[in-house]
Amino acid sequence: MDDLEAIKHLKYRYLRALDTKDWDTFAATLTDDVTGDYGASLSFANRTDLVDYMRASVGPAVITEHRVDHPEIDVEGDEATGRWYLQDRVIVPDFSFMLFGAAFYADRYRRTEHGWRICATGYDRTYEAKLNLADVPSFALDVGPAIRI
Repeated sequence: MDDLEAIKHLKYRYLRALDTKDWDTFAATLTDDVTGDYGASLSFANRTDLVDYMRASVGPAVITEHRVDHPEIDVEGDEATGRWYLQDRVIVPDFSFMLFGAAFYADRYRRTEHGWRICATGYDRTYEAKLNLADVPSFALDVGPAIRI
């Protein structure tokens, strides 16, 4: 597999692991020294902090969907950068809450002895829309077996 395809697979695996709550696979997509920047008040300086936060904040009571496309990936030796268009949805049934939005991810990747890994990630939002599910009386949610809860 060439570098571009390997990086695409890495990003898709990162998002699949996040949405299915497969925290070991999620952690394995990141370098130990990964940085994360998801806005003014949400940043991380290492893998442990980033994974622990995601595990706690999008745990079993939160359903997420993250989709990326339109990758712009540049590889220079053992390092690469990538920009992705993100569309996401977050559903928190216990609070009758749904968020959906879009953003542009900016990632940096490093080739390691285990293949490509994300060494910096984050996004800038284009929009966030929030919905109180109590306003949609017909809304129902069935969680499928792909999510590890």
